[in-house]
Amino acid sequence: MSETQELVYVVEDSLSSGALYCGYLENAGYRTRHFVDGHSAMLGVKEERPDIMVQDVSLPDVSGLEVMRFAKERAPNLPVIVVTANSSIDVAVDAMRLGGFDFIEKPFSKDRLITSLHAASEQLAADRTQDNDSTQPVAQADERTSPKTAGQPVESHFVGESAAMKTVFRLLNSAARSKASVFVTGESGTGKEVCAQSLHDASARANGPFVAINCAAIPAELFESEIFGHEKGAFSGAVSQRLGAAEQANGGTLFLDEICEMDLSLQAKLLRFLQTGTFTRVGGNKLLSSDIRIVCATNRDPAKEVGEGRFREDLFYRLNVIPVQLPPLRNRGSDVLLLAKHFLQEKSRQNGKSFSGFTADAEALINQYDWPGNIRELQNVIENIVVINDAEEIDRGMLAALTTDGQPPIGRPASPLSKTRSAGEQKNPVTSLNGAEGIRPLWLVEKEAIESAIEQCEGNIPLAAACLGVSASTIYRKIKGWEVGEV
Repeated sequence: MSETQELVYVVEDSLSSGALYCGYLENAGYRTRHFVDGHSAMLGVKEERPDIMVQDVSLPDVSGLEVMRFAKERAPNLPVIVVTANSSIDVAVDAMRLGGFDFIEKPFSKDRLITSLHAASEQLAADRTQDNDSTQPVAQADERTSPKTAGQPVESHFVGESAAMKTVFRLLNSAARSKASVFVTGESGTGKEVCAQSLHDASARANGPFVAINCAAIPAELFESEIFGHEKGAFSGAVSQRLGAAEQANGGTLFLDEICEMDLSLQAKLLRFLQTGTFTRVGGNKLLSSDIRIVCATNRDPAKEVGEGRFREDLFYRLNVIPVQLPPLRNRGSDVLLLAKHFLQEKSRQNGKSFSGFTADAEALINQYDWPGNIRELQNVIENIVVINDAEEIDRGMLAALTTDGQPPIGRPASPLSKTRSAGEQKNPVTSLNGAEGIRPLWLVEKEAIESAIEQCEGNIPLAAACLGVSASTIYRKIKGWEVGEV
């Protein structure tokens, strides 16, 4: 039962459906007003701003998106629950990107509607708490023993000040205020699970469970049990009942990492769960429900996976309501050194060491390196150095691993080029095919273009790569191949 008696506007052109929804909500303790067209709803917003809106996207006069935009302009924090039919799922996705809190698909149950309203009420309470806290002195608290506070900004989980990350922060903070599914993409090691955790902690679900599942690490035959649980005796080895991730995450967030690894048959069951909010355990017949927010991630191109038939298109659109693209570390500028210093401080403290920083040469090498493994690789490199060395600063010699695999040593950008000329050109001399003159091998044309770009960029391989329209790691691999005579 709602204690605050929030006012809910129900914008639904069907008199019978609108009356039914209002009846459900009033019995749950909400006040309601029903509008059968968009213009009357907008007039209602002008007269008295609601606490929550239940908005049908298909109206007889104006688009439900226009009503939603009108209301959000006057009350940016207003939770809008979007109602749609199957035929307008694409419109609902657009609505969620405009800041919708949740969307539910017709036909839906009373419980599905009430669950969404309660979640919106919790978000309102979290917003009010945050607003009050912003005018009060901030008390120090021990994070290990204090409950999380909903509304914690996502930036608190990240180290970074680059323009690329500021764009991500704005999107995540906006997404955290809704219940909409979020699809995180990015290369391995860019921090997709940190992104999911930050969304959870910034939402009204912060005090609920955060359950993470790596879809690539679970055998296909155990997948359904991991997600939905199983009953005792459901299969060989099922000696007791087990709750699945969907049930464990009730009231919180379920993070599905490497979602594109999920078997197609389970994708269908996940889609059904997302549409209805209900499921059954393996080996059971009791219909269960769970209120969760889905965040998923992949290091693949999900649209390509859909195009090649490995990922269901309908599930993709259901999950990809708010897409978030995490940038690779090489595109984050000065964030690389900020992260390196952060990890150095953290690992030094954990290992009882006295490292305080990096030499100038070491900083230059860290900035120049391409970091193909992204943040995970940077963290591992720093931890390895801290564990096996004792010093005040990390110097270039301790970062020797970064000058392997064709990486140029600091201050000597031309040396790899001279090595490739002597090794590559001697082992692969230029020859003509069937006596044709003036035709040079393609690998040599490519090699000369790369060498020329590097020289014009004064040995800065990442800059040369950007000018050529390729990644720096591609150039490093080419150089390595030339050194050993591979073309």
